[in-house]
Amino acid sequence: MSSQHDLPLAGKAAIVTGASRGIGRAIALRIAEHGAAVAVNYKSNADAANEVVETIQRMGNNAIAVAADMADLGQLRSLFEQAEAEFGGIDIVVNNAGTAAFQPIAEVTENMFDSMFATNTRGVFFSMQEAAKRLRADGRIINISSGITILGGAGASVYGGTKGAIEQFTMAVAKELGPRGITVNTVSAGGTSTDLLDEVVPKEFQAGMAANSAFGRLGQPDDIADVVAFLCSHAGRWITGQNIRATGGAA
Repeated sequence: MSSQHDLPLAGKAAIVTGASRGIGRAIALRIAEHGAAVAVNYKSNADAANEVVETIQRMGNNAIAVAADMADLGQLRSLFEQAEAEFGGIDIVVNNAGTAAFQPIAEVTENMFDSMFATNTRGVFFSMQEAAKRLRADGRIINISSGITILGGAGASVYGGTKGAIEQFTMAVAKELGPRGITVNTVSAGGTSTDLLDEVVPKEFQAGMAANSAFGRLGQPDDIADVVAFLCSHAGRWITGQNIRATGGAA
């Protein structure tokens, strides 16, 4: 019978941003199942984040909930400081926190543009900067993007732009951190059934997204979490600078 020490991420410590629900929650739980200690970041939903922490603790792993708005660089840096202090070091950073809104370009406001780029792009960039400074050797950085950067979409100019930028960050930073054995990858999720999707995409459009998949369904958060967990593991050591399209064949 295997022990906790036999798990693929045993002894590793991770930060997962936007981990109180949806894809982030599934990632936090999956890498915890694989043995990692996890800092569960959230912006406002403390109850949901604490539920994730309690679930991980019941597995026998360490976990903490850390409130931080990733658009606020002071809070972002505090997240890293708290995780490093709690775990004694950081091995994995999953940049999942993001916001989405869709609007024809003629109707996009400056505030909408600035707000989405602040969280989805600026926040991810400076999270990667903190990770570059702090990650132990053989670490992992994984940025969550979207299949929209491949497919395009009416009304998605701002959102797609925020995600396209982080795909470029991934490619550059992978070259920088490779000498330390650190891999840097993007996972582009296709249409995935989450609260956020329900908030921003009408049901009739979701049906079209499901039909676009080779499997005729929307993705589930666990579908994305399993890809991320693989990239976090030793088995993913030779994959870096890549955009893994976890879209169910939709793009």
